[in-house]
Amino acid sequence: MTRSRWAAAAAVAVAAVVLVGAGAFWLLGGDDGPKGTAQKFVAAWSRGDFAAMRDLTANPPADLTTRLAKQRDDLGATAQRYTVASVGKPKGGEAGGAYSAQLTLAGGRAWSYDGTLEFTKSGGTWKIAWSPRILYPSLKEGQRLAAARAWPGRAQIGYADGTSMEGSPSGSVQQLVGPVGPAPDDAARKLGAPYRKGDPIGLDGLNKQYEKRLAGTPALTVQIVDASGKAISTIKRFGGTDGQPIQTTIEPKTQKAAGQALSSVDKPASLVALRPSTGEILAIANKPGGLNRALLGHYPPGSTFKIVTAAALVAGGMDASTPVPCPATINVGGRTFKNYKNESFGTIPLRDAFAHSCNTTFAQLAVQKLGQAKLTSVAQQFGFNAPVVGGLPAVRAAFPAAKDDTAFAAESFGQGEVLTSPLNMASVAGAAADGTWRTPRIVPADLAPQAVDAAGRKPEPPHQLDPAVKKALHTLMPAVVTEGTAHGVDFPSGTAGKTGTAEFGTGDNPPTHAWFIGYKGDLAFAVIVEGGGTGAEAAAPIAASFLKTVAP
Repeated sequence: MTRSRWAAAAAVAVAAVVLVGAGAFWLLGGDDGPKGTAQKFVAAWSRGDFAAMRDLTANPPADLTTRLAKQRDDLGATAQRYTVASVGKPKGGEAGGAYSAQLTLAGGRAWSYDGTLEFTKSGGTWKIAWSPRILYPSLKEGQRLAAARAWPGRAQIGYADGTSMEGSPSGSVQQLVGPVGPAPDDAARKLGAPYRKGDPIGLDGLNKQYEKRLAGTPALTVQIVDASGKAISTIKRFGGTDGQPIQTTIEPKTQKAAGQALSSVDKPASLVALRPSTGEILAIANKPGGLNRALLGHYPPGSTFKIVTAAALVAGGMDASTPVPCPATINVGGRTFKNYKNESFGTIPLRDAFAHSCNTTFAQLAVQKLGQAKLTSVAQQFGFNAPVVGGLPAVRAAFPAAKDDTAFAAESFGQGEVLTSPLNMASVAGAAADGTWRTPRIVPADLAPQAVDAAGRKPEPPHQLDPAVKKALHTLMPAVVTEGTAHGVDFPSGTAGKTGTAEFGTGDNPPTHAWFIGYKGDLAFAVIVEGGGTGAEAAAPIAASFLKTVAP
C-alpha cells in the first residue's frame, strides 16, 4: 500500500472511531427527551437518590436534597414508588407531564396521589423545571409534606381478676409492669414502623415485652406544613387501632402476701408462687428492686435439688422406705463431703435421709446408683436445661455435665455448677405437688411465647413424672416439715417442702444462700435469701408467713 493510500485509510478509521465514540457518548450522556428525563427522575425518587433528582432539575434550590430527605423522614414512608403517567409533546422548549405516587406510610397505610411534571430545555438537555408543585400539586415555596401521628391510650396490664396493676404501690408489681418512657433511637429502630425516637414505649417488664400489643397503632394525618412544621392543611387521614390489654396470672391477694412476707428481710430476697396444676405464676416478689432476681437471678439450689435426685433414685427402683446410709462424711475422688454439723444418722429410710438433708446419702447414691445420664434426664423432666418461655425473660435452670465423679457428687445435692432461679425452683416444687412439670407463665398460654423467644423456640410441653415418683415425693417432702430440717418452723398443716443451704464463694466456710421451696394444695412456692445462712433459719419462716396469709 502506498503512503497516500495508507494515510487515507487511517483517516477513515479515525473518523469511524470518532463517529462510534460520538455515538457512544450520545447513547450514554445525550438527551432522551422529556420522557427519558421523567423516567430517570421518578426512578431516582423511588430509590431515594436525591442527588440524582437535583442533577435532573433546572435551577434547583440549593437545599433541594435536604428538603427531599426531610419530607421523606417526616412522612415516615416505609416504601415509595413513583411512575411516569404521561408526557406531552414538547413545544417551544417546554413540556408537561404527570406521575403517580404510591407510598406505604407507618402502620402499613397505603397512600397514593397524582402529581404533575414540568420540563424545560436548557443547554440542549431536557430537565425538570423546578417548582414545589413537582413534589405535590398544591405545595408552595417553603412548604413540605409531613405525617402527624396520635397514639391511642395505652392498654392496661391487669391482675388475674381483671383489676389494673398500673400505679400499684408495690415495687415488685411496678417491676413486673415496667415503666413507659420516650423511645431511644436504637429502640425505635428495632421496633420499626410506626415507631420513631421519642415515642412512648415500654422500657422494661411486661410493657416492653408486649409493647406493640399494648400500644396499638397511631392515627395518621398527612399534612402540608410550613418551614417551622406548623400544619397548613390536611390531605389524608388514617384511623389508628387501640391497644389490647393483658390480663396476667398474678393474683392480687397472693402477690400482696408475698410482698408482706419479705417486708422484714434485711437482705436481698425473692419469693415466687405458682399454681402447679396450670403453671400459672401467682406472685413474684423481690426485695430490693433493681434486678428481678426471681426470674433472672442464677443461684446454686443447694439441697432443694435433692428433690430431683430423690426422684431419680425412686425412678431407679427405690421408694421412701428403702434403707440408705447417712454417714457423717464420705470421700469421692479424694474430696470429702459432709453433712450439716457433721451429723450422722447411720442407715435410715430414704424418707429420713431426705428429711434430715443428708448430703452424704445423695452424693454417694448419685455416683453409685445413678450416673450423670440418668440424673440429667430426670433433671430435664423438672425443667432443667430448658428455656423458660412464659411471658417475661427468665434464665434457664442449668444442670451441666460434670467433669468427674467428684464434681457429679457435688451436683447431686445442688452444688458444683448447678444454677437455677427462684422461678425455676418454684416449678420444681409444682412438679412434685402435681406430678407434672409445666412451664411457668405469667400471661395466658397463647401469649407466653410471643414476647420472649426471638429464637423461635416454643415452651416445653408438660413433663409427666412417674407415678411412683409423685407418690414418694408426697412422703418425703412433708417429712421435712413435720420432723426434718424445717420441723421447728410453724407451718400451716399440710405444708410440704425442702430446705436448702447453698454455698457460694470460696474458703473453708463459704457464705450460703438460704432456700425453702414447697407446696400446699395447688400452691407451690420458692423463697431465697441471698447470703441468708441456712434455709431453715432464714427462708423457711418467710415461706410460713406467706402460707399463713394465703393458705392457712
